[in-house]
Amino acid sequence: MNGLKLFFASLPILALTILPVQADDTNLMSFGIGVYDIDGSAEATDFRIEFRSGKSLLLEHLKPWVGAEVTSDSSVWVGAGLLYDFQLGGQWHLVPSLGVGLYDRGSSDLDLGRNIQFRSQLEIAYAFANQHRVALAISHLSNANLDDLNPGTEVLNLYWQLPY
Repeated sequence: MNGLKLFFASLPILALTILPVQADDTNLMSFGIGVYDIDGSAEATDFRIEFRSGKSLLLEHLKPWVGAEVTSDSSVWVGAGLLYDFQLGGQWHLVPSLGVGLYDRGSSDLDLGRNIQFRSQLEIAYAFANQHRVALAISHLSNANLDDLNPGTEVLNLYWQLPY
């Protein structure tokens, strides 16, 4: 399992170093639904809402996002971070992101160890002519070994993203 965690944590960094960049200044509201803890030990339905700014921060093409995630077993994660929106060609985008937030496990059987959880995510999105997008994303939540207990979890989401 540690190898899988390292793989998901390194994907955004790898993507930042090998892919070409194109700018886009459109704000997006993202709505997602998916499977929380895809290995099945504490599987639940995952619901997300995120605001993704079109404005670059710090470095060109690096953009902030803020969001919330709630599961059907009442766990909650609220956080913010940075993303990089790569246009792969045509209407396709690859979006790696990293964030940090506060977590409450609710009635979930999955104890992630701490209330501070980091999220790394990789998504592939298709942009329609009206700038709406549909995206598939896989993410990893982990406390980054801030606690002895750090099982982490993977989440698979389908997003609908609207220009804002």
